[in-house]
Amino acid sequence: MRTHRCGALRTEHVGTQVRLGGWVHRRRDLGGLTFLDLRDRAGLVQVSFRYAETDSAVMETLADVTMESVVLVEGVVRARPDDARNPDMATGDVEVHATALDLVGPAEPALPIPVWRTKGEELPSEERRLDYRHLDLRRLELQRNFELRHRLLQRARAVMSDMEFYEIETPILTTPTPEGARDYLVPSRVHKGQFYALPQSPQIYKQLLMVSGFDRYFQIARCFRDEDLRADRQPEFTQIDLEASFVSQEDIYDMLETLMVALWDEAGQTVAPPFPRLTYADALDRFGTDKPDMRYDLEIVDLSDRVAGRGFAVFDAVVEERGRIRGLRVPGGAALSRKNVDALASSAKAAGASGLATLKRLGEVLTGPLSKIDGVDAASMDMNDGDLWLVVAGTDQVTSPALDVVRRAVIDQLSIGPTRAHAFLWVNEFPLFERDSDTNEWTFPHHPFTAPQPADLERVVAGEREGVVAQHYDLVYNGVELGSGSIRITDPTVQKKVFELLGMTDDQVEQRFGFLLGALRAGAPPHGGFAVGFDRVAMLLTGATSLRDVIAYPKTTAARALFEHAPTTVSPDDLEALGIQVSP
Repeated sequence: MRTHRCGALRTEHVGTQVRLGGWVHRRRDLGGLTFLDLRDRAGLVQVSFRYAETDSAVMETLADVTMESVVLVEGVVRARPDDARNPDMATGDVEVHATALDLVGPAEPALPIPVWRTKGEELPSEERRLDYRHLDLRRLELQRNFELRHRLLQRARAVMSDMEFYEIETPILTTPTPEGARDYLVPSRVHKGQFYALPQSPQIYKQLLMVSGFDRYFQIARCFRDEDLRADRQPEFTQIDLEASFVSQEDIYDMLETLMVALWDEAGQTVAPPFPRLTYADALDRFGTDKPDMRYDLEIVDLSDRVAGRGFAVFDAVVEERGRIRGLRVPGGAALSRKNVDALASSAKAAGASGLATLKRLGEVLTGPLSKIDGVDAASMDMNDGDLWLVVAGTDQVTSPALDVVRRAVIDQLSIGPTRAHAFLWVNEFPLFERDSDTNEWTFPHHPFTAPQPADLERVVAGEREGVVAQHYDLVYNGVELGSGSIRITDPTVQKKVFELLGMTDDQVEQRFGFLLGALRAGAPPHGGFAVGFDRVAMLLTGATSLRDVIAYPKTTAARALFEHAPTTVSPDDLEALGIQVSP
């Protein structure tokens, strides 16, 4: 039906007879002349209908064409006059003089949301657009996002294949495993009262593939997690999942850096390995978070020695209780208004701090609560004219998250420019165990299959948890966690001990992980892997502000699919067939 895509026509096609198919993006009637901007995924082209030159049947059909109707057009490509060229369109030097028109998909005159909008016109609300996702997806900016997403996936496959990875699919209907979130459960009609789980990740299967001798595996994996949502989270998502045998942590770093360089190159951006590294402890100490945005040089400083023990009761009490006084020195921060500083203080309090103390230098004058502490002056606080200190007191569990929030907020308030455009970072040496903030019970920060650092192995075998360091690593880009990985436990005795230290009984271990332990007893190579959050990568590289702009049919933050109206109730007969009753 088509010889060319609409957005592909250029001056080299002048004089060519073409057949096009697409959606009517815009219509302009100028007396004896009508223009249609015709759109397909490749872009727009202008089609002209000259009443004096065009068959009357074509003009009758044209009268019925509404915005967003689907039409087939035949015509000849002509160069636009110099004064009619449109530099904002890739096809702006040409137009198609139509000789035939077929209305194949008429659209209602008043669609619920617009696809085309004038410059400066706001989009409808996101909920409204998700209700009519088939129309929202017609927007060229979203189609550009999915074009790049496609290219990124193909580049990832090529890079992984070049590194001798096999692409292998693992099951979607699987058994529940602990991955840090709730499983989506799928009832079995054949085995009433029993359930599959949708995979939170292919973690165990990819380890079993290593035990089976496949050496290097990857998958563009669909994963499912029943957890609270944010702008960068969805209940179902895509990750580039990989696992490799006979590798060290350094080998995994090299593989991932090769992949990231290639993906960024596909998006027209240049990044260079090796990526910098920080330990988990250093990241929290210097930036208050394990995913710092390293484009900015603003770092947290321990001020305990400078301001404690000088008669300021609040600070003295904190240090006596083994807390610290920590803060950020913000060049140019003295220009912030009282309203801005109050907003920063509110952010710190919302993150758990009791307050935010300040010290401001204007000329030779210091102001703010910290200026009243004996011995505090510009020299002792390393202050230049116009600097501002933002200070929080407490345990690291209080000051780190508070100063992380304050750091990000003050960068935004002052419009501080980044010192680099691309800031990749490896964060490693995470704790293997941690206390649950609600129950105080021991749990795992990532998953229970991560190997301890060799120096801590005997401590795990002896039953210790506190301070044990894992062979785990995260990859961060501009303050966004792209993914996580680790070297895995391959000794079944150590793996069982970790399960026990997490509070599992022998029966629970056997029921949930007996097949994994059995496989490890059959001989397991040293192995490790990683999972890249591909939706996040696509979001960052397209410049989108939400994952929903790079996922064709996303869920809302309430985990609802507005377009297809899911989740929904099912009939009593269907529930009975599954052996399920629903409580009120």
